[in-house]
This record gives sequence, structure tokens and C-alpha cells, in this order.
Amino acid sequence: MASACSFRSVARVPPLPRGLARRGAMRCCSVAPGAGGAASTSKLVLEVKERLAREHPGLPTGRNGRDDEDMILWFLKDRKFSVDEAVAKLTKAIKWRQEFCVSQLSEDSVKGLYQTGKAYVHDSLDIYGRPVLVVVGAKHFPSKQDPVQNEKLCAYLVEKALNRLPLGAENILGIFDLQGFRVENGDLQFLKFLIDVFYYYYPKRLGQVLFVDAPFVFQPLWQIVKPLLKSYASLVRFCDAKTVRKEYFTEETVPPDFRS
Repeated sequence: MASACSFRSVARVPPLPRGLARRGAMRCCSVAPGAGGAASTSKLVLEVKERLAREHPGLPTGRNGRDDEDMILWFLKDRKFSVDEAVAKLTKAIKWRQEFCVSQLSEDSVKGLYQTGKAYVHDSLDIYGRPVLVVVGAKHFPSKQDPVQNEKLCAYLVEKALNRLPLGAENILGIFDLQGFRVENGDLQFLKFLIDVFYYYYPKRLGQVLFVDAPFVFQPLWQIVKPLLKSYASLVRFCDAKTVRKEYFTEETVPPDFRS
């Protein structure tokens, strides 16, 4: 792996998701396996930590590194406490973070696309206490915008949303605003990238996805993407702006584009 940050695209082999979502600073929650409880869990965390150090000594340490015990526990839970599977998935995730220079992303580094308003983290939480990531489909132009810059913006905003998780919260709400969406806004490769991001690198951190006011021209793209999600297509809800206002926010906290 190159030591310099090149922001080259990662491989996009469509996964078979078993779970979606995560956070930059991993939080411990959930029940330990078996009768051993916390002691058993701690033993598994230590086992993964030792294996990562032994088998992948070149991986970084510290927050979101190979010795981050909160992160290790989160991936263990995602892999149903299988040490082998957790080690494999963690290795992939940490390498991606290192290669993609996730820790160095900032608003300034994604300034060009960020200022288009095509995606943002909403200032308020939803009524369930989740940070909200909004993507404005009508402002996405894959033929004109650099795909790598799009991926950088995506990673930056996911990190920003997850770093806003209140104590005890575990996942975020994703909203795709499809008002005014046209054929030229469609981008299958970027949607595949998003699937990779939330399956491999931020597992179980995406609580729900709203597709708001999806026009007819969006349906062919959805029919391609839906099979890639398998059973986790159930996280997706098609709804209108009124539903967003009434069921996910208060009158004061609803994002401006969904106000009546």
C-alpha cells in the first residue's frame, strides 16, 4: 500500500450486506457472547487486537487503528463475535481509512463540492436522536464532477455525522432528497461506493434511508441497486416531504427543503 494519500478509488465489488452503518469513534454497546459476559467479550477483543498486531503490524494504531478496542468490539458484534471474520473486516476497514486518508479530511479539503450544497449534515437531530446526512440528488452531476472528490465528500460527511452521535446513540439517518431528480443525476457507481462504505467500513451505523419524492426516472436505478442490498433493502423507505416533516422532525428542526 502506498504511504502517501492518493485518494484513488477503492475496488467496488458489490457486497452481500448483512448490516449497514458505524461511527468514527466506535462506541461499546451490546451484549457479550455466551455465559462469560463482559469477561468473555474482553478476551475476544484482546484476541483480535493481538492478531492484528501479529499479522498486520504495519497498520496504524490509535483511534480507529488496530489497537482501538472500541472499534474492535464494534466489528466483533457486526461479525457475530467471529474472531476470524472480525480480523478480516477490520483489516480491510483500517487499510481503507489509511489509504483514503480519512483522518485528514476536512471541510476545506472537500470545499469545491461541499459548497454546491449537494450533500450536508443537518444541524439538528431527528426525533429519534440520530444525526442526519442529506444528499440532494438534483445537484449531483457525475459527468461533470470528479468521482474521487465525490467519494472524499461522502467520507468526510459520514465522519462528521457519526462524530455528532449523542451518548448512547449508534446510528444515523440518511436522506436522499430526490425532488427534481433527472436522468443526468443518476450514478450507479457512486451508489455502489456507498454500499461498500456502509457495509465494509461503517457497519451497522446507518439506521434508515429515506428516498424522498422519488420521480419515475429514479425507478430503473433503484431496480439495479436493490438486489445488491439483499435483505437490507428493508432499511430504505420511499416517502414524501410531508412524511419527513411529520414523522422524523419537529416543526423547528425539519431540514429547510422539506418544510411546507
